[in-house]
Amino acid sequence: MATWNSRGLRGSTLEELVNRTNEQYREKGLALIQKIPTPITPVRMDKNNRHITLAYFEQKSTVDYIGAVQGIPVCFDAKECCTDTFPLANIHSHQVEFMEAFEKQGGVAFFLIFFSHENLFYYLTLRELITFWKRMEQGGRKSFRREELTAEYYLGRKGGFLVPYLEGIQKDLSHRD
Repeated sequence: MATWNSRGLRGSTLEELVNRTNEQYREKGLALIQKIPTPITPVRMDKNNRHITLAYFEQKSTVDYIGAVQGIPVCFDAKECCTDTFPLANIHSHQVEFMEAFEKQGGVAFFLIFFSHENLFYYLTLRELITFWKRMEQGGRKSFRREELTAEYYLGRKGGFLVPYLEGIQKDLSHRD
């Protein structure tokens, strides 16, 4: 059974940036996106500070965020990477299955990748991920490198948004059949 401890706080900076961006989008009436809490059951607590020090996950989580952008259902997961190589082990098959089913229902599913060492955000379409995923399943690389990514999906800081992923959604939608 999976457990959580303090190292689970990795990516909390990225999460805070995305949460603040979601607030900006909501305030401007552009999108309504919510963070999906991961259900955990506490096992051990620090009684002095009332902090959970050990817990287990009650179920597999699917995505970090879900909501709507201008009437379009959207779900995504945010991942942080500190090198130019992103291990596909950071993505789970049940997440991919959920996202594929989500898109079959007319939604948009994607990953926000933050290359922290370069301070770069990347909008990874589900289509692009599936390409890397299939390569892995066929015995190929279990990761992808930054230079393999489609250049137009890097997110620039524009319009005062910390993580302007709506730009990625717009490009993603324009490349669909």
